[in-house]
Amino acid sequence: MERAQDRSAEQTAKRYEGPEPDRYDDRTPGGPSLGNPPSGDYEESAARGPARGPAEPATDLELLVHGVGGTTPEKMLGDPRTVRVSGDDTAAVFRRAEDVEDVEDTGEAGALGPAPAGRDPRRGPVREAYVWCNLTSGDGSRALWLLLLPFMVVNLAHWMRPAAPGRPRTVRLYGLLVRLTALTLTVLLVAAVCEVALDLVAWQCASAPTCVRRHSWLGFLAPAAPGAPAGAGGWWSAPGRRLALAAAVPAALTGLLWYLSHRTWRAYESHRPLSPDAEPDPDTEQDPNATEREPDAATGRNADAAAERDDPDATGPDAEARPDPRGSALARPGFWYGRRLVARLRAAHTAAGLLTVAAAVTVPAARFDRRPGGAAVLDALGWALLAALATGAVAVVWVVCRRGRSERRLDRRLDRHLVRRLKLGALALLLPALLYAGWSRPGWQSTGGLPGASAFGILMLAQGVVIVALAVVARILYRRRPDPRTGMRGLGGPAVALLACALGGVISGGVAQRVADWLDGTRALLAGPPALLTWQASVIPALLAVLLVLCAALAVRTARLARAERARVRREYPGEPGDPSRTRAIAHARAMATLTDSVPLVVAVLTATTLVLGAVALAGAAATGKTPDGAAHRTPHLVQAVAETSQALGSWLVGLGFVLFVTWGRRAYKDASARRTIGILWDVGTFWPRAAHPFAPPCYAERAVPDLTWRMVTWTRRTGGRLVLSGHSQGSVLAAAAAWQLPPSVRTRVALLTYGSPLERLYGRWFPAHFGPPALAALHRDIACWRNLYRRTDPIGGPVRIPAGTAPEVDHEPLPDPRAYGRTLDHPLPAPILGHSDYPTDPVFARERARLLTRLLPGLPAQRPDPAHADLPDHSH
Repeated sequence: MERAQDRSAEQTAKRYEGPEPDRYDDRTPGGPSLGNPPSGDYEESAARGPARGPAEPATDLELLVHGVGGTTPEKMLGDPRTVRVSGDDTAAVFRRAEDVEDVEDTGEAGALGPAPAGRDPRRGPVREAYVWCNLTSGDGSRALWLLLLPFMVVNLAHWMRPAAPGRPRTVRLYGLLVRLTALTLTVLLVAAVCEVALDLVAWQCASAPTCVRRHSWLGFLAPAAPGAPAGAGGWWSAPGRRLALAAAVPAALTGLLWYLSHRTWRAYESHRPLSPDAEPDPDTEQDPNATEREPDAATGRNADAAAERDDPDATGPDAEARPDPRGSALARPGFWYGRRLVARLRAAHTAAGLLTVAAAVTVPAARFDRRPGGAAVLDALGWALLAALATGAVAVVWVVCRRGRSERRLDRRLDRHLVRRLKLGALALLLPALLYAGWSRPGWQSTGGLPGASAFGILMLAQGVVIVALAVVARILYRRRPDPRTGMRGLGGPAVALLACALGGVISGGVAQRVADWLDGTRALLAGPPALLTWQASVIPALLAVLLVLCAALAVRTARLARAERARVRREYPGEPGDPSRTRAIAHARAMATLTDSVPLVVAVLTATTLVLGAVALAGAAATGKTPDGAAHRTPHLVQAVAETSQALGSWLVGLGFVLFVTWGRRAYKDASARRTIGILWDVGTFWPRAAHPFAPPCYAERAVPDLTWRMVTWTRRTGGRLVLSGHSQGSVLAAAAAWQLPPSVRTRVALLTYGSPLERLYGRWFPAHFGPPALAALHRDIACWRNLYRRTDPIGGPVRIPAGTAPEVDHEPLPDPRAYGRTLDHPLPAPILGHSDYPTDPVFARERARLLTRLLPGLPAQRPDPAHADLPDHSH
């Protein structure tokens, strides 16, 4: 039987392989070429309904999913004429125009029509291309997502926890600490805007006549000149009213973040995934999740509420803490639908931002009212407001800690009263705070810095304490199931969270310093931003010096590895005439590809250095209350020189980084190619749902995974055919996530073909709880068959390393790259070093795809009877 299957696979491979190697044409990553022949059409009518028996080769389909950076359907399908058969302008499925026939007659867009005249239906499976690049690099508004970079990074930390079966409470604690870290980032962003608008502009510059003369647009805020009669200044000249007016800027920013989060959720993540227990009806194709469930007849509650009553852990805090029998939480029905948690976090972070603005306005006024001889009524109102703000802050923290993700089922309920009351309550506190600050207070003048600047130090200290606790929890989880290939021995999540906080601090300090320099270029008129922000900028040169040393060490190691690879390259191409330059190029490409495996070392060094330098900056600012050059005023000349140089260089670097940041965003807003480059960053960072920070860029996988799942389920149930899910690079991660979501009846008809895949090399090491060895082994068991292709020159893709003892093997041996060392009869021109691109141009690709199709249905189809002898009796028994 096995020999018959092998012969069938070889015959199918020969039929699908296409032309000889010398006719291959280079294409973009993930796209077909002349060496990967265009698909054929197979006779199939949608009216036939779901197949009752084994599918014939006429129902073979290959669904292509591209990788990072995106591409066009024309390049993926190798044909300039393509037709969108399903989807919209954001994400869609395309076919060659030649493969789309009689769509109107079948009644289903994308259904298989009869083979066009002159086409050989045995040339290969019909091919469809799922194009999702517009999810991350669509219109110009994507450029604004650069401002949300710290939020995206901290959201990654939630998914980087180590795999730890049997420790649900520890897993819940890990998620809680990440959510608290994310909350501090929101407070830091709003506080930084308050520092610019309230402190630098309304408090310091508006009270300095020289600064007001330089910026005439602040004239209506200027107080009366010395010696002028009382009331000579404008109505807005009172310090409290200036603060109340400037508070509109951070309040508007908070509202904008809420609006963007709500809008992007509806545009990207509101698509409900397919429930595995409710497959679509092949006759009606009705979405089983299209309507809310009917109320339970006995209780009057809907089925979702009944499910929560019967299984309280199904929607309890961090439901993902419970182990999944299929190896990964990505197989759970509600994994790609986090509506309830995102709504709660969005309300909590919006309330936190509004409360931060209210506190920035209230604290200076309350401090003035507490002076001897102050108004008792205003003093009492100030204490009452501060108590109410503290109560609101406790409520926000409680909401953030109260509930995690609900993944065991498709949770479509919303905590409407809580979400609405939390935002309205924070807004109700902000309005009286503005009225309180704007009340008339004779004799109140704004001098020095705005009171409450110590909040930055308290916030930075709180972030450090939470991240240290997160590192302890992560280490406990890692010791439960240690894996040497896990990034940073399980500390990847805390490291990324620390880098997110550092990035947020640098951006906040950079904006504050740039605005201070713009308002007062001489730095003699204004007190400037808090000393801590200057200390943070001053340690940047030391951090860059450490990174330069590390990069130099990695460069030396890569050069040594390249020299060692030269001997291996010569052994792999025997009988070829030696070419030193060719050998060096191949060896260099292989050595450079190994740099990806050095990322844990780079992140570890960067994290340790950031932690130490951050502690130095916090301690220096708290101990001296001055900037570095001011603190080193009476120290030896060498210390003074180092402090002054670090402060000046750090300020210059922050300014340069801020200018580059704005320039890059502006260019991406106007230039589609630059926007696509930024989209590569989002392709990796926004794959995961918004589980920690609701203001992070939207998760495109919550749209892409349901798209792929629905397409595979509806096609296989309508045609009964075989399907190869073909994913390149990040597309292989989407393909794996979609395969986990397939119902059991569909998984038996779907094969997985991955190439240039980071499933184990990146995702398995950095997200071990979801893509670790047990999870990938479970996927191998669940899916009908799986094959993975990679090259040694690929810096992203690699083997998936399914644990030993599983058969058949998933990883193919490394593909040769380049295909030929020198010029040959088959390759008269030098073969390029492809690295991460053009996998379909290799003959192995077509051969392995054909073998996957054969393994889906190993039995050979029975021979059809001759019509001339159809009435003869059958004596085969």
